[in-house]
Amino acid sequence: MPENLKPEEVNSQTDPSVAKQYDNETSKVKQVEDFYKLVDENKISMLNAYRKGVGPVGRCMAVAKRSGPDILYLTNAHSKKMDDLQQNKEVQISFHDTKTEDWISITGVVTTLSNSDPRIEELYTRAIKAWFGDLGDGKHDGGPRDPRMTLIEIKSKYVVYYKTEVGTLGMITEVGAAALTGKVAKTGTLRELTEQDLEQARKMG
Repeated sequence: MPENLKPEEVNSQTDPSVAKQYDNETSKVKQVEDFYKLVDENKISMLNAYRKGVGPVGRCMAVAKRSGPDILYLTNAHSKKMDDLQQNKEVQISFHDTKTEDWISITGVVTTLSNSDPRIEELYTRAIKAWFGDLGDGKHDGGPRDPRMTLIEIKSKYVVYYKTEVGTLGMITEVGAAALTGKVAKTGTLRELTEQDLEQARKMG
């Protein structure tokens, strides 16, 4: 249900309508598990890199694999994103589920940009060929050994995500009630995973 705000809270350093969204009760183990589940259920992401003289540049990318808290993609070596990533390794990845309104934002750094990484064979699927094509030279065939086929590996440094806890009707009811009463709508929970949390998650496997 919508939460009451106390007038004296408004003078605090953090606006309570924001601060109260954060989940400080759920264990980090559970928060990591839910983060993994949300990524696995939403394979299509926006990968945002930084282009010199332009700023953030995004593109829609299908996740090839989630490895713990880290994200792997397959891409074409001739893509413009490769130039961006070679110049600046820092990236931001986002997911949004329009059905549930769950969302994830990952800040990370590129640790691998390789067209010879053995994991390419493991991650490759026949559907990927559609995005490369077969140039008919016996080499650039859109297969896993195509020299254009490149692995991008991103190590997560910071994660923030929102997990919705009400259905569509609950969302409408909660927001409507809050608008009428002056309370703050609570439709889900906002969680943060720090670099330390993510490093611990890697150790846990």
